[in-house]
Amino acid sequence: MAANGVVSDKGLIVSFGEMLIDFVPTVSGVSLAEAPGFLKAPGGAPANVAIAVARLGGKASFVGKLGDDEFGHMLADILKQNSVSGDGILFDQGARTALAFVTLRADGEREFMFYRNPSADMLLKPEELNLDLIRSSKVFHYGSISLIVEPCRSAHLKAMEVAKGAGALLSYDPNLRLPLWPSADEARKQILSIWDKADIVKVSDVELEFLTGSNKVDDETAMELWRPNFTLLLVTLGEKGSRYYTKNFRGAVDAFHVNTVDTTGAGDSFVGALLCKIVENPTILEDEAKLREVLKFANACGAITTTKKGAIPALPTEADALALINGA
Repeated sequence: MAANGVVSDKGLIVSFGEMLIDFVPTVSGVSLAEAPGFLKAPGGAPANVAIAVARLGGKASFVGKLGDDEFGHMLADILKQNSVSGDGILFDQGARTALAFVTLRADGEREFMFYRNPSADMLLKPEELNLDLIRSSKVFHYGSISLIVEPCRSAHLKAMEVAKGAGALLSYDPNLRLPLWPSADEARKQILSIWDKADIVKVSDVELEFLTGSNKVDDETAMELWRPNFTLLLVTLGEKGSRYYTKNFRGAVDAFHVNTVDTTGAGDSFVGALLCKIVENPTILEDEAKLREVLKFANACGAITTTKKGAIPALPTEADALALINGA
């Protein structure tokens, strides 16, 4: 972690999980059935986080499986074009790359319809993992979609165990997608099954309500999700900013107000920004003033991502985020 900004010396952030193609209607505010046409947009939360990190000047790698098809190779190329290492990518010859049809309702929120039966990402096996890459990570980041079915679930658990054993910080953003789970109860159970293994956990306000069964988004409810080994618990509140909880302090950081077009990828951008800064300087986790600065930066990155359609095209550079913070 050299202070001279040499990328090769920066701590590696490895993202594990799914990368897929979102098909987004050419017209906003319509249902999927009413959409006259669709544009393809690369997505998948762990891949978005990897690209968010790289765009901010961090060192990122993605671990996951794609279909050995045109879409899979297109996604691998997108990672490469965005300076994300593809050393952890595998191609499956028997299954397709996952697809999701995503529509933005008139209120800017999203509806999903997935094509995965099974898709390549679900077929990643523990023995196919690039363990050397995972061991070299300073931060290992993952979601919960990779927990839904075997063999990917076992690969996920193995990767976490190897990363933790090598001293990486484990970062978890459950990224709830209910339509993919057999039931809401199963989703809650599996998401929480690895809960106490993480060091850093980020949930949205909606996920907080879902996981706690509460209709309140307050400190008391958030603390129901706290575990003794956590370093940091974050709750993102959209236009209301974010809240943070550590062993020694807690508080809130306001959002930046922007003209929101599409919320896709905002949470991933927030996470990528946070992880970049933690890798640069892990002491921020013990210093409230420094953590607040970092969360302000992460909020700015999240806000900028909502100002354009699609996640990856909208992910900001450090200069973009600083311009928003400094009111330029």
